[in-house]
This record gives sequence, structure tokens and C-alpha cells, in this order.
Amino acid sequence: MTSNPPGQNLDALWEEVRQRLRRAVPQSTFEIWLSPLRPAGAQGGTLYLTGPERIVAWVERRYRPLLREALTASGSSLTDVALGAPEDGDGQTRGEAAALELNPNYTFERFVIGEGNRGAHAAALAVAETPSEAYNPLFLHGPPGLGKTHLLGAIANYLRLNAPALNVRYTTAEGFTNEFVGALRSSGAERFKSRYRDLDVLLVDDVQFLQGKQHTEEEFFHTFNALYEGGSQLVLSADRLPSELLTLEARLRDRFEWGLTIPVEPPDLPTRLTVLRRLADEAGLETEDHDALTELARRIDANVRRLHGALTKVIAHASLTAKPLSAELIAELIPNRAASSRPTTVEQIQQSVAAAFGISRAELVGGSRAATPLRARQVAILLTREATDLSLPQIGRLYGGRDHSTVLNSLRRAEARLSSDAGLAHQVAELRSSIHSGPQEQS
Repeated sequence: MTSNPPGQNLDALWEEVRQRLRRAVPQSTFEIWLSPLRPAGAQGGTLYLTGPERIVAWVERRYRPLLREALTASGSSLTDVALGAPEDGDGQTRGEAAALELNPNYTFERFVIGEGNRGAHAAALAVAETPSEAYNPLFLHGPPGLGKTHLLGAIANYLRLNAPALNVRYTTAEGFTNEFVGALRSSGAERFKSRYRDLDVLLVDDVQFLQGKQHTEEEFFHTFNALYEGGSQLVLSADRLPSELLTLEARLRDRFEWGLTIPVEPPDLPTRLTVLRRLADEAGLETEDHDALTELARRIDANVRRLHGALTKVIAHASLTAKPLSAELIAELIPNRAASSRPTTVEQIQQSVAAAFGISRAELVGGSRAATPLRARQVAILLTREATDLSLPQIGRLYGGRDHSTVLNSLRRAEARLSSDAGLAHQVAELRSSIHSGPQEQS
């Protein structure tokens, strides 16, 4: 079973390790890669850490020896570090740690309020302060990357801090589905039901992914009813209105609209600039060019996720090339999507990337594991994620029917290579410019 070392306070231990890490690396490196990590538990002599998906693979490869060294220097009885949640005696990840997987940075204080999300923020805060009394269910909808997950996480983090007696569970539709299927295979259906129906607050992200899963929809319908009738709070999010979830059962669409349905809209320029300034401050980033962040805010007009990704790329490129962070560097690296009059298509991305790597489009989306097609595919998936609002499963279907985890792994590997390979970073920058300048002729 999972256990902590006798007398070992993991939060206190991790704070000591954090301070050692802070002194060992540049401030920007610490803030971007190491600060988001949190202890998930301990087993044997290993400290388990969790963090945002976008950094875990890179930290595992690049910083695990440094983490192990800082842990050893703390004098702890733990001697090794692993990324992920520890396992219990049945080979299952610990229930609560795996279920909540909450980013501690998802708080109401850190949420940047603008005209497009003010109503959603106010509704989420009201639900956190008075669950089951304000809006039930609360349904947030909008394109990916606008802060819906942040608001759901903020509600859960607020309740864990201010109402610890409440039984709160955050998950995704995909997570709910995987748990349900796993429970059916292991004859654990009753335990699954008790886990989800004995809650005070249930928060479910990306409920659009319930569509087309008949048995999971049925189970979620009964879970929704049991919680709602029992006076529990439900908070849901999706990339569109309930009425637009056309392949979801009508009775579920109807229930999703029983409470408050509210949009989360793209951030305007002042909001994007505020987000960038906060991210730069947290990364310890200083620049003498006061127009640099404004230029970046103008060029990324879609969502907060892309803002963060663009800033990380610019910082990494500036570090690798010893160039100062400036408006000129940003103009070189980041295409001006806001000024583009033609939308980018996946076909356009695939054609451009295939041509740049000297392969056919069929090789790009096929199953080859040879080095060139593999690297090209990872780059194409990264550019598709940046340039479109497609979900990971949707992207996977466009790249040879790959699943969610394979797409996520491709994104991690591409981002890691961009951070360490200046030549590839330059090639990708040229591809971005080429893609956004207009459709390419197919050869």
C-alpha cells in the first residue's frame, strides 16, 4: 500500500527540496519547469511528484537527476524521485491523488479576468462560496484554452482549502469513461458507483467526449440524477453549448441546461497582455524592450494556452541563441495570426511539413517509425495543436487514427526537441511563417 515514511511531512520536505532547486537553476528555469511540481505521495524510498501534463515528460528526462540530488541533500530517507502517482497494492494509482490531479496554480486569485470571462468567473466563484445554492448545474462552454479548466480547478481548490469536510471530485469525461470501463472489467461497478454518487461536489471537464459512448452516457445520466436529487453541486464544461452536443442523449443535454449555462470567450488584447505580464513576472523574466510582450499579445489572439506556449518558445529560443527578448525576435518567431485573413487548415499544415522534411503526406500521417517521418509527424501535430482548436482525439484521427495519449506524447517530444535543438526551432519558425502566409500548392 502507498505510505509516507514514518514522521515524514511531504509538504515540508518538498518545500526544502524546492529551495535547493531554486538555488541550483536560473530563475526562469525554476518557474517554468520545477515550480509547478507537487508531491503526490511516497512509496518505498521514492518520492512521487505530479505536475501539468505539458511539463512532466520534459522534467522526467531533463531534471530527474537534479531532483534526486536535491532530495538526497535534504537528508530525507527517500532517495529517488518519480513523476506520477504511486501505486497501491492492487496496482491502482491512489484514488484521491489520481482523481483530483489538481494544479495548485488554478485559483481564483490567479485567474485573469477580462470582458470575455467575467461572467464565468463570477458564477464559478459563487458556486465555490455556496455550493448547491447558487447555480446547479453550472455549465461553462467555449473553445479550448480559454480558462474553463482553470475555473473548475479553482472551485475544487477553493473547496479543499475552505470546506475540507466536503467530498469533492474533479475529473474529465475521458477520465470518467476510463474509470467506468476499468470498473466493468474488474467487476468493480458498485465501488465505482459509490465513489461517484457519494459526493458533495462533482466537477467534470470536456463533457463533449461523452458523446458516442452509450454505456458511459447511461452511467453518467444516473450519476447526474443521483447527485442532483441528493442536493450535490455539479459543474460541467464543454467546447460548445449543450444544445450543440448533437450526438449526446437528449435527456443529458436537457439536464445540462437545468442551471446556468454561461460562455467563456476569447481574451481581448488588454487581457492577453495582462496574462503575459503575469507569466513573465512568475518566470523572473526581464526585458528592456517594453513593446515585446505587447507584440506577442497582438500576434496570439486565440487563447491563453497558446499565449503561454508562445512565451515559453520565445524564452527558450532567446536563451539558446543568446538573443535579447524583443519585439523583433517575437516577430521572427511567432506568425501574426491576428492579421492573417485566411484560416489555417490541417491539410495545409501537413503539406507544408511533409515538403519541409522531404517526405510525402502519406508518410507523414502513416505508421512509419523511421526517424524523419517520426520527427516530421511530431512537428505537424504540434503545429496543428497551435493553429487549430481541435482536441487531442480529433488531431489523432487526422494523423492515422492515433489515440489521445499518442498525440500527447508527440506534443511533449516536439516541445522538448524545440527547446534543445536550435536548428529544428528555426525550421519550425519558418514553417509557422509559411503556413500562415497562405495555402501551399500541392506537389
